[in-house]
Amino acid sequence: MKRFLFVIMALAISMASYGINKSEQAIRAMLTAQVTEWNKGNIEGYMHGYWENDSLLFIGSKGSRYGYDVTLKKYKEAYPDLAHMGQLTSVITRMEKLSGKCYFVVGTWALKRSAGDVGGSYTLLIKKIKGQWVVVADHSS
Repeated sequence: MKRFLFVIMALAISMASYGINKSEQAIRAMLTAQVTEWNKGNIEGYMHGYWENDSLLFIGSKGSRYGYDVTLKKYKEAYPDLAHMGQLTSVITRMEKLSGKCYFVVGTWALKRSAGDVGGSYTLLIKKIKGQWVVVADHSS
């Protein structure tokens, strides 16, 4: 009986850790896809990682703004061509599970570009909405 309980507990623990890894892998894949799309010069593709909703929050050097369409418009204004977009690199330095459907992610970003290199840090709140992991809040500086 003890052996049976041990096997059941080990199986439950491994299944729980597999779920965590699966979520983190999916989030990392989404963020990697964003970098890939950015580096192709595809801002719309990059935006697929964001929640397409008026409640999307983006906080940057010019303050806070809400909404997917507003954020897309601001990205297009700030990065009008490939010279301004450059090549993006992103490094996740921390990923913390807040709940089964919510993660807090911290990282650094850098743009190598002919218009002048820039970089900084970001914090993201990522939620699973309708089966997809999406950024619902982004604070980049």
